[in-house]
Amino acid sequence: MLGKTQVNYTQLVELYKKYATSSGLRILAFPCNQFGGQEPGTNAEIKEFAAKYGVEFDMFEKIKVNGDDAHELWKFLKKKQGGTLGR
Repeated sequence: MLGKTQVNYTQLVELYKKYATSSGLRILAFPCNQFGGQEPGTNAEIKEFAAKYGVEFDMFEKIKVNGDDAHELWKFLKKKQGGTLGR
């Protein structure tokens, strides 16, 4: 797992630790391998990798966010958001 994945997990863990209890922050992680091939592993491998960074927030199964087989959640979010997210 390359690119920004390591930095993103580190920053998300910091945010979660800082705000989860005090402000009720929830982080919902949906791994996706469609951005630079940064999460090529299985769901179990991704979860194991994330655990090395102390991830305690919700980690869902790997999904696709682009294309005809994009996850329904992302289809909905893209439709509601518009702009470049909607492409």
